[in-house]
Amino acid sequence: MNYARTALLLAALTGLFMMVGWLVGGQSGMVIAFVVAAGMNLFAYWNSDRMVLSMYGAQPVDRRTAPGLVSIVERLTARAGMPMPAVYIIEEPQPNAFATGRDPEHASVAATTGLLDLLTPEEVEGVMAHELAHVLHRDTLIMTITATIAGAIGMLANFGMFFGMGNRNSEEGGSPLGAVGGILAAILAPILAMLVQMAISRSREYVADQQGAAICGNPLWLASALARLEQGAHAIPNRAAEGNPATAHLFIVNPLAGGGMDNLFSTHPSMDNRIARLREMAAAAGMTWDARGAQPPPRAGAARSGPWGGSKRRNGPWG
Repeated sequence: MNYARTALLLAALTGLFMMVGWLVGGQSGMVIAFVVAAGMNLFAYWNSDRMVLSMYGAQPVDRRTAPGLVSIVERLTARAGMPMPAVYIIEEPQPNAFATGRDPEHASVAATTGLLDLLTPEEVEGVMAHELAHVLHRDTLIMTITATIAGAIGMLANFGMFFGMGNRNSEEGGSPLGAVGGILAAILAPILAMLVQMAISRSREYVADQQGAAICGNPLWLASALARLEQGAHAIPNRAAEGNPATAHLFIVNPLAGGGMDNLFSTHPSMDNRIARLREMAAAAGMTWDARGAQPPPRAGAARSGPWGGSKRRNGPWG
């Protein structure tokens, strides 16, 4: 997906927000929705990173508190020729990670404690390289603005449904479609918003996988990490993400997968397809897991110990 198409999809999401305003409140509702959307875009541009990090209780770390993770990010940013982002750890058992920020100069990367407990150093490097690729391509700004608008669409639609704005006609400042407008807004708008999120997020994940593999130097590290993260996300619910589903597309793997019931629409591309593409990249370059003399990762679910995972992580290089 090129940037022109992404811009069109963001415009479509803003237009959908205005349409919901029209369905709920007629022309005045559409004008108000446009003003609100413009304000939200500006707010998201300057504050979206702090909002998301606060939402998930992310805590900043440095070389003293998490030397292993920070040194990996420092090495990758030097290799990619980009500024060093702020690094955060989230106390969350589900293994996952995301990046946020409006540009490479104001970016943050965050990993959950579950991810650091589960993955090998090489796999963590692959994940962090993927997140830095999102930063390089400014996907973080696009995806956080998308989350902000999509969440607002759902709230506005629910407002029109539950507060009866659709029961008034257009002359009274209500929906031109009456009660039908409120019902349509409540049912269709969140679905359409999710479809636009899907279109934006899925292709950006493929691009970040490819660029991240190039940054870390071995596509198999990221491929192995994705397989293990997918299993972990299915096994362990992420309560914070379930309470804020509009932010699900920010994560490297779908954080809602552990909730017991998958969404009808996924904001992430097929994991099998992502892993297959990475393995094809590695095969074309003649790469193996042992590119730096590292041992292959243990099988999924195997007990792990030592400074990079398990109960000893707090006393090891992760901090």
